[in-house]
Amino acid sequence: MLVFRQLFDASSSTYTYLLGDAASGAALLIDPVFENVRRDAALLRELGLRLVATLDTHVHADHVTGAWLLRRRLGSRILLSAAAGAANADRGLVDGDRVEFGGRSLEVRATPGHTDGCLSFVLDDRSMAFTGDALLIRGCGRTDFQQGSARRLFRSVRERLLSLPPGCLLYPGHDYRGVTVTSVDEERRFNPRLGGDANEDDFIGYMQNLGLPHPKQMARAVPANLLCGQPANDAVPPAEPDWAALDYAFSGIWEIRPEALADCGRRVQIVDVREPGEFDDALGHIAGARLIPLSALGDRMAEIERERPVVTVCRSGTRSAQAAVLLQRQGFEKVANLAGGMLRWRAEAEATEGAGI
Repeated sequence: MLVFRQLFDASSSTYTYLLGDAASGAALLIDPVFENVRRDAALLRELGLRLVATLDTHVHADHVTGAWLLRRRLGSRILLSAAAGAANADRGLVDGDRVEFGGRSLEVRATPGHTDGCLSFVLDDRSMAFTGDALLIRGCGRTDFQQGSARRLFRSVRERLLSLPPGCLLYPGHDYRGVTVTSVDEERRFNPRLGGDANEDDFIGYMQNLGLPHPKQMARAVPANLLCGQPANDAVPPAEPDWAALDYAFSGIWEIRPEALADCGRRVQIVDVREPGEFDDALGHIAGARLIPLSALGDRMAEIERERPVVTVCRSGTRSAQAAVLLQRQGFEKVANLAGGMLRWRAEAEATEGAGI
């Protein structure tokens, strides 16, 4: 079974794609974003997948790739076009190559025009393709910088992408309106630049008169992406907070396991956000925990020390996850949710106080 997820970076409107082979656990990430590496690694872990490689569709001008940082953290290989001339890549891809992940594979198709090194990736059964900035939904990538060529892009899209089966789903590198997917048939019929009866001259005239400003992050992104995302002096965000052994959840919060919380002792504040009647019920509570129901948390945040780590707790970890989010929004920097709540705490036989003992 194919595992497929479409992920989004709001700051650059970039789509990142996760493809995994469920049988083997092997996975690929297409166009990862540097700032989202922690998110992507959490999703891989939660789905039980092993990242074997990252693929960039081209040298991006609007965001920095996460390829180098993912290789550093997860041991994945970096793959992108050989024509891109980027340093730090493990494999330079050329037209016709195949990239395998477990029992599945992607076919590499060269689709230059937006840049010289643009690639698109077609799934082995041709049910989906990932078009980067060559073909967007009802649009295409610009051709006015980075070796762009409207003539080459027209031919790339018409000959290499719109020649795929009509029902093949097309997933672009970006969308600025919230649209997520299109198809070969749709773009053949409705793409105002490349579909219908448009010819090469029509397209070139259209592209020469776009008048777009350069991407805001271009001066930062292009040099970094020519190094596959390696930052100056290898400076990277910390892998995890240093006050406890934590796991980053795909939901966007830090979680702490019962055994890790038990090891913290009095170094952390434990805030139990259940209702008063639950604090001493059959599950009991953790020694030293302060009861502040979720419904009262907004009015009682002054009772919580800001410089000391906070762990939120509830019955199952659901309400306390919301409490962790509320604390983060109010500027608390060292916050984690107890994974699984009191149910998991008791299941792992950690020390408990209250009526349930």
